Amino acid sequence: MRLLLMSDTHLPRRAKALPGELLERLPHADVVVHAGDWVDLATLDLLQERSRRLIGVYGNNDGPELRARLPEVARAELAGVRLGVVHETGAARGRERRCAERFPGLDVLVFGHSHIPWDSTAEGPQGPLRLLNPGSPTDRRRQPYCTYLTATIEAGRLTAVELHRLPPRR
Repeated sequence: MRLLLMSDTHLPRRAKALPGELLERLPHADVVVHAGDWVDLATLDLLQERSRRLIGVYGNNDGPELRARLPEVARAELAGVRLGVVHETGAARGRERRCAERFPGLDVLVFGHSHIPWDSTAEGPQGPLRLLNPGSPTDRRRQPYCTYLTATIEAGRLTAVELHRLPPRR
């Protein structure tokens, strides 16, 4: 099972559209995950239309229309992997411990908000929890690149997690 992970698209404020590279990957992903701060409904509609399966949450910059269509926290079992999605997890310091306590029973938690790619593992009460932040494909802030993640689920395990750097917009 192939996953495409993104967050913090902030359209159309930070960019006019999703990057072409990201759009080209949509048909190849079995599941697309968006960890909030969409800002516009058009991006949600686009991803729902073009994705086989979309799992998304709202973020702190998402208004009432997006909040009406998306949960604050999403959970799904994907080929034996228990996945959670949330926008905010708080400060980097202590993140692993906080998330392991707040989200027991998950194998993977995808989050956003900081626009900073993150990949770490926390020891939780029910086993390890992988924490992933794909960064932002449209707003790099203080990061050198706009980014997103891809991953694979094989034999009930998350594998082949890869951070993709996007070329600068012209």
